[in-house]
Amino acid sequence: MPLLTGRERVIAALNHSKPDRTPRDLWALPFIMLARKTELDKVLKTYPPDIGRPELSPGSDDGELLRLSNPGHYTDEWGSIWQIAEPGVVGEVKLPVLSDWSKLDIFSPPWNLVRGRDLTHVNRICDTSDRFMLSSVSARPFERLQFLRGTENVFIDLAEGTNEIRTLNAMVHDFYREDVTGWSKSNVDGVLLMDDWGTNRSLLINPEMWRSIFKPLYKDYCSIIHEAGKYVFFHSDGNIEAIFGDLIEVGVDAINSQLFCMDIERLGRKYKGKVTFWGEIDRQHILPFGNPEDVRMAVHRVRQALDDGNGGIIAQCEWGKDNSQANIEAVFKSWL
Repeated sequence: MPLLTGRERVIAALNHSKPDRTPRDLWALPFIMLARKTELDKVLKTYPPDIGRPELSPGSDDGELLRLSNPGHYTDEWGSIWQIAEPGVVGEVKLPVLSDWSKLDIFSPPWNLVRGRDLTHVNRICDTSDRFMLSSVSARPFERLQFLRGTENVFIDLAEGTNEIRTLNAMVHDFYREDVTGWSKSNVDGVLLMDDWGTNRSLLINPEMWRSIFKPLYKDYCSIIHEAGKYVFFHSDGNIEAIFGDLIEVGVDAINSQLFCMDIERLGRKYKGKVTFWGEIDRQHILPFGNPEDVRMAVHRVRQALDDGNGGIIAQCEWGKDNSQANIEAVFKSWL
């Protein structure tokens, strides 16, 4: 079989049509890009990724890294105040803009981010790359509600079913519909959705509440993306086994999840051949605290459970602050 391009390889994996090898995707967290770039460049040269991510404009990624390089506070585009406690580590919201519902009547999403957005640079990068090009994060409705209200408030709001949370959720959904639509009209190959839905043990909310409130939102996004001929990629942290099948049902093509928080073998028995498993390798224990042999065994377990030889899997891992270069290299060496 002739060697495929990254784009062709990822599409073959998504379509379960036997790529020449398992596609690669490395997520390097900001700390790695800031403090360990020499190591990162070496790994990327040895194991070139098959998935790329175009910048919205030249230098935009550098601006984000600059913001994360210094501890302190900043206000995001929606009006919430974040704190960065450690260089290179994404911070957390300390003052949600809508912690007080009295501000809801005058609140408006930052429409300027999605209306009239110039994707010329994105399209140019996509057209000149042979990698599978994935959008920046687009829709993340559950996390956005938390950034706007505060996590504890959101759980109370959802439990009580207040009119205010329904109004805000609809507003956020309208914004993300426009965001997803814009990306779907661009030249990217796939559009990325994300929300962290799980703890280490279970879903953060009752699965039936999830199906009632949030599942229709994701179905809407997937329809927009598929109508444009693009693929849907979805990321969530935690144990999301309770909704794995729902994500497939609404049209997600590739799911990135913390496999080692769940029963990997059961996931394989239920969903192998129905979705593409987009990584990962255990970033809570094995990558930071294990050795290359532990990594090799982890990759072997994932492959045994999820890889049927026809595709349907992407060799993805996240390079966190405390992970050795040797362990990251072992991930991709083991997949070969």
